[in-house]
This record gives sequence, structure tokens and C-alpha cells, in this order.
Amino acid sequence: MSVPQSYKHVSYLWDEAEAAKFDDLNGAEREVALLVYRSNLLGADLRLTNYGGGNTSCKAMAPDPLTGQETLVMWVKGSGGDLGTMKRNGLAALYMDRLQALKTRYRGLAFEDEMVGLFNYCLYDLDSKAPSIDTPLHAFLPFAHVDHLHPDAAIAIAAAKDGKRITQELFNGQIGWVDWQRPGFDLGLKLEQCLAENPGIRGIMLGSHGLFTWGDTAYESYLNTLDVIETCATYLEDNYGKKGLTFGGEALGALPADQRTQQAAKLAPVLRGLCSSKQAMIGHFTDDARVLEFINSHDLSRLAPMGTSCPDHFLRTKISPLVLALAPDEDLTDPAAIKTKLEPAFADYRAMYTAYYEACKHPNSPAIRDANPVVLLWPGVGMFTFAKDKQTARVAAEFYINAINVMRGAEAISEYTSLPRQEAFDIEYWLLEEAKLQRMPKPKPLSGRIALVTGSAGGIGKAIAKKFAQEGACVVLNDINEERLAGAQAEFVKSFGNDAVATTPLNVTDWSSIEAAMDAASLAFGGVDIIVNNAGISISKPIAEHTIEEWDRLYDILVKGQFMVSKAAVAVMRKQGLGGDIINVVSKNALVAGPNNAGYGSAKAAQLHLSRLNAAELGADKIRVNTVNPDAVIADSNIWAGGWAEGRAKSYGVSVDELPAYYAKRTLLNEVILPDDIANACFAFVGGLLNKSTGNVLNVDGGVAMAFVR
Repeated sequence: MSVPQSYKHVSYLWDEAEAAKFDDLNGAEREVALLVYRSNLLGADLRLTNYGGGNTSCKAMAPDPLTGQETLVMWVKGSGGDLGTMKRNGLAALYMDRLQALKTRYRGLAFEDEMVGLFNYCLYDLDSKAPSIDTPLHAFLPFAHVDHLHPDAAIAIAAAKDGKRITQELFNGQIGWVDWQRPGFDLGLKLEQCLAENPGIRGIMLGSHGLFTWGDTAYESYLNTLDVIETCATYLEDNYGKKGLTFGGEALGALPADQRTQQAAKLAPVLRGLCSSKQAMIGHFTDDARVLEFINSHDLSRLAPMGTSCPDHFLRTKISPLVLALAPDEDLTDPAAIKTKLEPAFADYRAMYTAYYEACKHPNSPAIRDANPVVLLWPGVGMFTFAKDKQTARVAAEFYINAINVMRGAEAISEYTSLPRQEAFDIEYWLLEEAKLQRMPKPKPLSGRIALVTGSAGGIGKAIAKKFAQEGACVVLNDINEERLAGAQAEFVKSFGNDAVATTPLNVTDWSSIEAAMDAASLAFGGVDIIVNNAGISISKPIAEHTIEEWDRLYDILVKGQFMVSKAAVAVMRKQGLGGDIINVVSKNALVAGPNNAGYGSAKAAQLHLSRLNAAELGADKIRVNTVNPDAVIADSNIWAGGWAEGRAKSYGVSVDELPAYYAKRTLLNEVILPDDIANACFAFVGGLLNKSTGNVLNVDGGVAMAFVR
């Protein structure tokens, strides 16, 4: 194995010992294992390719399951996968002779899309991932291992006005060039033709698109790929500054970091509301140094409207961003005034996008999609992206940073060029892309919604947050106990991934803590849609033993806490203008009088009536306020700590161990109530079937007749 050069712009991750683990496999299986290994290494470095972008392949002899004879098979990344996380089941396996035979069926560019359906007749492994549109691009290159990536450094050259000349000179003719063309069967033929006309080349640059490289082994292909990208990146670095200041230099300075996040948190809900005119969107914010360099530059106004060049970029970011005409230190204390100020710009963007659609559409084009912007640039502050879920919004930001890198490089060596609008449209509204969208799973009930459940690091609160995450919501976990919060975060990330969860410390008796939590939700996801006031304590004592301090603690946490969290949440919801839900987890004790319960029971009664009052006030904002009344939720609940269980057991003349059975037996259904039961009740209010219900009380107590509301 050759010793690699020292890399500066890419990461050499190959581990010979790790690769040697596949040595015991037979020929084809070893090559496929090395293909997956190589793919994961390439996908781990975002400088090499984007999330979900690029594809890799290998070709090897394998026994035909029908004849037993050896036949050449190609394994290639299937449709919709990601190189960094791809496993064996993410590959499509196809007979090479059948793929080659498809050339006789090809009727030309006008019939390009019909070839995709024929790939299924070439499948070697019937359990394969669906073959992607890039399958022929790999099939018609006669190398054992092939990499197709979208590295920023290579695309910067590919998107330069004279990229073909630069490629020829930089690589001394060792890298071929194929002009921009939409991926598909015909592009595969163009790659084959380029190789035939340039025998001995080590790769092919695709105009405005990306890079193909190859090798006889997985390792040779890996090294060749890194070497070519490193050469491109070094060339760019050597040329930065030769034409003058990057992006024409700084037109304005960025706010200090803490002020940027403060401003972003205040504006995010307004932007989310404006971007959600068709469907609820989830937001992402970044003030990455590369973003700031671009949005603060003199060339922003020239380059931003041009849009991106690589199809993978603009499929996620739309054809161009919306630049916000706001000063970095804009006064955001009047959200309604800011919304009024921004609305014309959003209307203009939607009109621009609609005009683009109307000018470029074909008779069979899919219907116009959401005309709202995906990428919003705020000079001096940072970049917002909005999409149907957090992962898509985050990836859109990553892709636009890739586009910034491409523009930066292309401008350093030549002049940046973007795809013509018609070419962009033909990719964005490609019928095959539309078919892929139609095959996506139906959104879950809480997709596009953001939930903050107070006290969600354990007990009932964690059960509610978990239920909401399972149903598609982004959740903001919080707790006054940061150690417990860290444990909950690890559990949620393992179950739902990083994009579904954010965390923030929260003390519901501290207004500044509450405001910080709302800002955290706005920075993480764009705002908040669902608030569950769940945090609480319990104290059960006879009135003679009940201290004033205990009384104040109960009212501060239960009543004042519910009031303040709701007040802060309503401010965010009104900025969004999307309505919302507030659920207050109260108690059977709000309605039922019992001994030794003056402080807790009266505080719960206050919570219940505060819920009614808020429901009456907030209906005009489409903010629903409902109540869930649990009783005797003993499992995994902090409420039973601190003497409450002992106090209740004493009141009822039973032992603590007998409490669960005691509570169950006194209910009409003779049931023990669990945290999941409360979570299900909360979901019932927000899951979509009760959108016209507010001011309600839902008892989850197994049936306690004295607690009936009516």
C-alpha cells in the first residue's frame, strides 16, 4: 500500500487495520465491504461531498444465482442514501451486461426518464436499494471502483467561467471535462465518450456539477479522489487574494457573537411565521464565519441573486436566497412592525418564484411547490434556513455554505457562473425527483411542530416529550436539574437523533430563565408551537404544619410558573402567527377536596382556573388552552419524593407501599395511572383531531367521580 501524501484540505481516514478485517471475505464480498468502508470515509468529510450527495460504486465478478456462472456485477449507492452512513443495504446491485445492453434501448434525450424504469430489469440482487439516476454514470466507466463527489474545491473550478481551461492546465490533461448536463443515461454516455477520447485520464470534471474519479482497488480510488480534490483546493488557496479582497471586501461589520444570537432568537419566530404561509416550517440558524464573510461583503448583492450551480445545492436551497433588508442592530421590540416591514420582501420573493415557475414549466411539470424562500440572509447577523423538518433545514444551511465556498473559489480564480434558470427548473421539477417526493412517508401528526414541556427530564414530563418526539415533533427538553437534563438529552438523541431535540436549563420561577428557554427554542427550531406546563412539586401537610415558605413555593412553581411560561410562550406564538397549543398538567386535586392538602390543592385549583382564563383570552390568536388532570401517577414521578407519598399514605391510613393499589381501587376503572397515560392525553389535544377545542379538561385518573367536571 502506497504512503499517502500529506493532506491539508481533505482528511485521510483510511485505516489499514480496519480494511484488513475484510480480507477473509471472498472476492466480490470483500470488494463490496471495502466499497461501503470507502464510502463512509468519503461521506464523513463534508469538504468532499454534501449530506446525501454523491455516489460510489465497485464492479466485481460474482456467481449468477440462476446459472452459477461468474458474471460481472456493479454495486452502486442506491437512490436517496447518504455516503457517510450508508450500509450494505444502501447499495443497488446490477448485472453489468444488462446495463450495457440498455444502450440498444436508448431513444435519446427526449426519452431519458424512461431508462430509469429499465434499471429494475438489470437487478442482480432483488433486495437491492432502488437504483438511482446516476447508475449509468458508473456503469459506463470501466473501472473497478468509481467515486462521484461534490467537493466545494472542485465545483468552484467547475462553476468558473473558464473552468474547462483551468482544469486542463491544472491537471496537465489528466482530468477530462464534460459540460453541464442533467444527470441521466445520456450523461453516462458522455462520460464514456470523454474517456474514449482521453485514454489514461484519472478523472472527469462535470461542468457546474462535480467530479468523477476512479481506481483499480478501493484504496487506489480513495487516494485518487483525495489527491484530485487536494490539488483543486491548493490551487484555490494559492489564488485567494490575487484578484483583490474576497467577495469585494467587507461592506459592514458583524455584530458581536452574543448580540448576533440575541437578534436571531428574537427574529426567528417572525421569519418562521412568514415562511410557513403554506405549511409549518422548522428553522435553523448559523453565524458560521464563512456565512458572515459572504453576507457582509460588497459582492453579496451581485452573487446572491445568481443562485447556486451544483444541482445538489439548489435542490435544497431553492434558486436563490432572500436577503433581509434589516440593520444588524434593528430594533425588534415591536414584532408586528418588523413583520409589516418584511412582508413586502416575502411577497416579492413568492412572486419571483412563481414567475420562474411559469416561465420554465413544461406541459407535464408537477404543480408549483411552496414559493417561500428556504435561505434567508441577514447581513451582520447570520443565515436562517427553513424546511419541513430540522434535518432538512440544517442540511439546507450546510448546502448553502457549500455554495458560498464554491462562489468564493470561483471568484478567486475566474468568475462565478450559476446554472441557467431553465436548467435549474428542469432539475427542481424533474418528474423523477417528483416521484421520489411522492414516495416519501406520510408526515407524522406533529411534523413541523415544536414542543417545550416544562420539567421534561424525567417522570410525566419526559413521557410527554417522548410521545411528542415519536409523533414527529421537535422537542425542547428542559429541567432545573442540569445533570438530569443531560441524561435525558443522551436518551433522546439516541432514540430520535440530534435534529429532533434541543435542551435548555429552565427554572419556571425565574423570568430570565424562561426568556432564555424561549430564545433557545427559537434559535434551535425557529420558535415554539406547543407548551406543556408540567413542572411541579407537591407538599401534603395538615394546615397547622404547613409553613408559609412551603405555601409560597407551591404557588410560585405551580401557579406563577404556569403564568410566566405561558406569557413568554404566547409572545413567541404571536410573533409566528401560526396559533398554538398550551396544555396545563393540573390534577384531580383541583376539583376534589381532601385532607392535609390546602396548599397543593388550592394551587392546582388556581392552575385550572388560570387555564380557563387563558383559553378565553387567547382564542382570537388561535392558541388553544386545555387541561389534563392526572391523579396518582406514581411511577417515575418526582411528585412522590420529599414526603408527599408519606403524607398521602398517612391521610388515607395505608402504608406507602399500599398507595398504588389504594389509588387504583378507588377509581371506577380500577386502573393504575402511568406517565404514558398522561402523555397520550396531551397528544390527544395536539395531534390534529381536536384543533377546534379549547378550554377543556381531560381527566386521566381511572375514573374518580368526585373529579367529574360536569
